[in-house]
This record gives sequence, structure tokens and C-alpha cells, in this order.
Amino acid sequence: MADEGTTTGGAAVQETAAETVTETAPREYRVEELAAAAGITVRTLRFYRERGLIPPPRRAGRIAWYGPHHLARLRTIAALLERGHTLNGIADLAAAFESGRDVGQVLGLGEPTEEEPVRLTPEQLADHFGDQVTPENFAAALDLGYLATDGEEIVHVSRRLLEVSAALVKEGIPLSAVLAAAARVREHADALAGLFADLLRAHAGGEADAVRLRPLAKSVVEAEVSMALDRRLRGLSS
Repeated sequence: MADEGTTTGGAAVQETAAETVTETAPREYRVEELAAAAGITVRTLRFYRERGLIPPPRRAGRIAWYGPHHLARLRTIAALLERGHTLNGIADLAAAFESGRDVGQVLGLGEPTEEEPVRLTPEQLADHFGDQVTPENFAAALDLGYLATDGEEIVHVSRRLLEVSAALVKEGIPLSAVLAAAARVREHADALAGLFADLLRAHAGGEADAVRLRPLAKSVVEAEVSMALDRRLRGLSS
């Protein structure tokens, strides 16, 4: 009886261990299971695969296994279709997404000291900018370093810039124009940053003093930009 108890106990331990592995391992799907989970037909799933809208599955012999990232991509495709995107546009967007710089490259020097990065799904990005989330605009934002990719997610480096950009688009300004203006602003901002970095490097006691005086340099720039906007806006109204 003791042997039976030992055997039963060992089987129970093995069974518990198997359950733990099952719970922690990522779920994988056969093609029929993935299609059912995504609410589409197998034919549609295969069409998406042929168009390159989803990455290749893992092959085990003759069986194709799909993972959670495939299901996430299919749900993104459905969401973008609902928002008015075409399959051609989604395919181009997927290609731009997969060629985008990894978030580590964009934030490789450490996260911004004041700007808060924001994680977004592709459909959340579309919620901000609608049908203006085109491959061209996506590539421009990647080039500016505003966006980066992290698995199936997109990272915007600044919540403040994301919200301002979305507000401008909602006011009727095309996203392409916002991004083009941002590229020009970047040039001037880099020049201003260089001017103040040189000033602080020449007259501050060291890096600690330069960091401490940084808010003063930022306040000068903000005040000058504010007054410049006032002058320009007065010119528009006259």
C-alpha cells in the first residue's frame, strides 16, 4: 500500500508540474483554431498569410503552429479594416512596422528625463490619427525617432508630443504636414540645445551644474518661442 501511495503521489506531482508548464507556455494554435479565435475563415487566414499580413508560422513536420502574436496581428488587421484602412494599406503598414527601429535603438541612451514614452497597439495609434496612419507617415515618424517598435507594440517616445500631434490632426491639419513641421522644429531645437550646451559647458562647474541649470535654459527657449509666436500671430491678424 505504501508503494501505491508513493506512486500515486509521484504521479500527482508530475501532473501538477505538467499543468504548470501548460499554464506558463505560450498558447499555440493550428490554423483552424487560430481562424476560430480571430473570428475569420481559414481561407481568409491563408489569404492574409499569402499577402504577408502575418508572419510565417512555426513548422513542426507538416503542421503549422501559430502563436499569440499571430492572433494579436489578426485582431489588429480586423480593427484597422473597421477604421477604413484597405488591405493594401495594411500590408504596406505591416512592412513599415517590421522594418522599424527597435525601441532599444530609440531609447538606447536612456529614457528622456522629462518626456514619458507611451506604449500603443497599432489600432490605438489609428484611434489617435485615423486613416492618416499611412506607411509614409509611419516611416516619417520612425525616421524622426517619434515611434519605435517593441514586438507587437509601438512605442511613442513622448506622451506630450503624441497628444499635441493628435490634437493638431483633429483640428484638420494633415499628419504629414505635422511631421514635416516637426522635422524642421527638430533642426532648430538641436541648434538651440547645442548653443545652451556650449554655454553651460563653458561656464558651469561641471556636469552636475549643467543638469541643475538645464531648467533655466529650457525656460529661456520657451519664453522666446512664446514671444515669437505672439509676433507671428499679430502679423497674421493684421
